[in-house]
Amino acid sequence: MMLSVADKLERFIAFTGRAVSWLALAMVVVTFVVVVMRYLFDAGSIALQESVGYMHAVLFLVGAAWTLQQDAHVRVDIFYSRWQPRRRAWVDLLGSVLLLLPLMLFIAAVSWQYVADSWQVLEGSREAGGLPGVFILKSFILVMSALLVIQATANVLKALATLADGGSA
Repeated sequence: MMLSVADKLERFIAFTGRAVSWLALAMVVVTFVVVVMRYLFDAGSIALQESVGYMHAVLFLVGAAWTLQQDAHVRVDIFYSRWQPRRRAWVDLLGSVLLLLPLMLFIAAVSWQYVADSWQVLEGSREAGGLPGVFILKSFILVMSALLVIQATANVLKALATLADGGSA
């Protein structure tokens, strides 16, 4: 049952990661448009330039959980890759419970008022002609925390299943 729940959680994380990965292509296209506008037409758009920053932020904030799921985060793999599944499960379990979950809960707790204040005034860009949705962008800090909590939960369930199965799950 633990693996079934973990699988459902991971499918959701994979969906969000794949969906947001398209922002990388959108960033390239928008950056190309900004450059063409600037050098061929001597025109600029603050909103377009800011949109690249927004997309970049959302890509990393939402994609962090999928990156963790795919084991693509930076870690000292010289030891971990050589360990048996049971030992890796312990590392994953303890890392998720003692480091990742508390950190994500801390980030959510300290960011809550920051995001709420931004929503209260419907914060927009400081630049004339900039994008109005800074409050939405700041909300992705909380989205990142939630997605990483979901992935950490999946990691914990998978590690527990591996440990319960004697290290072969």
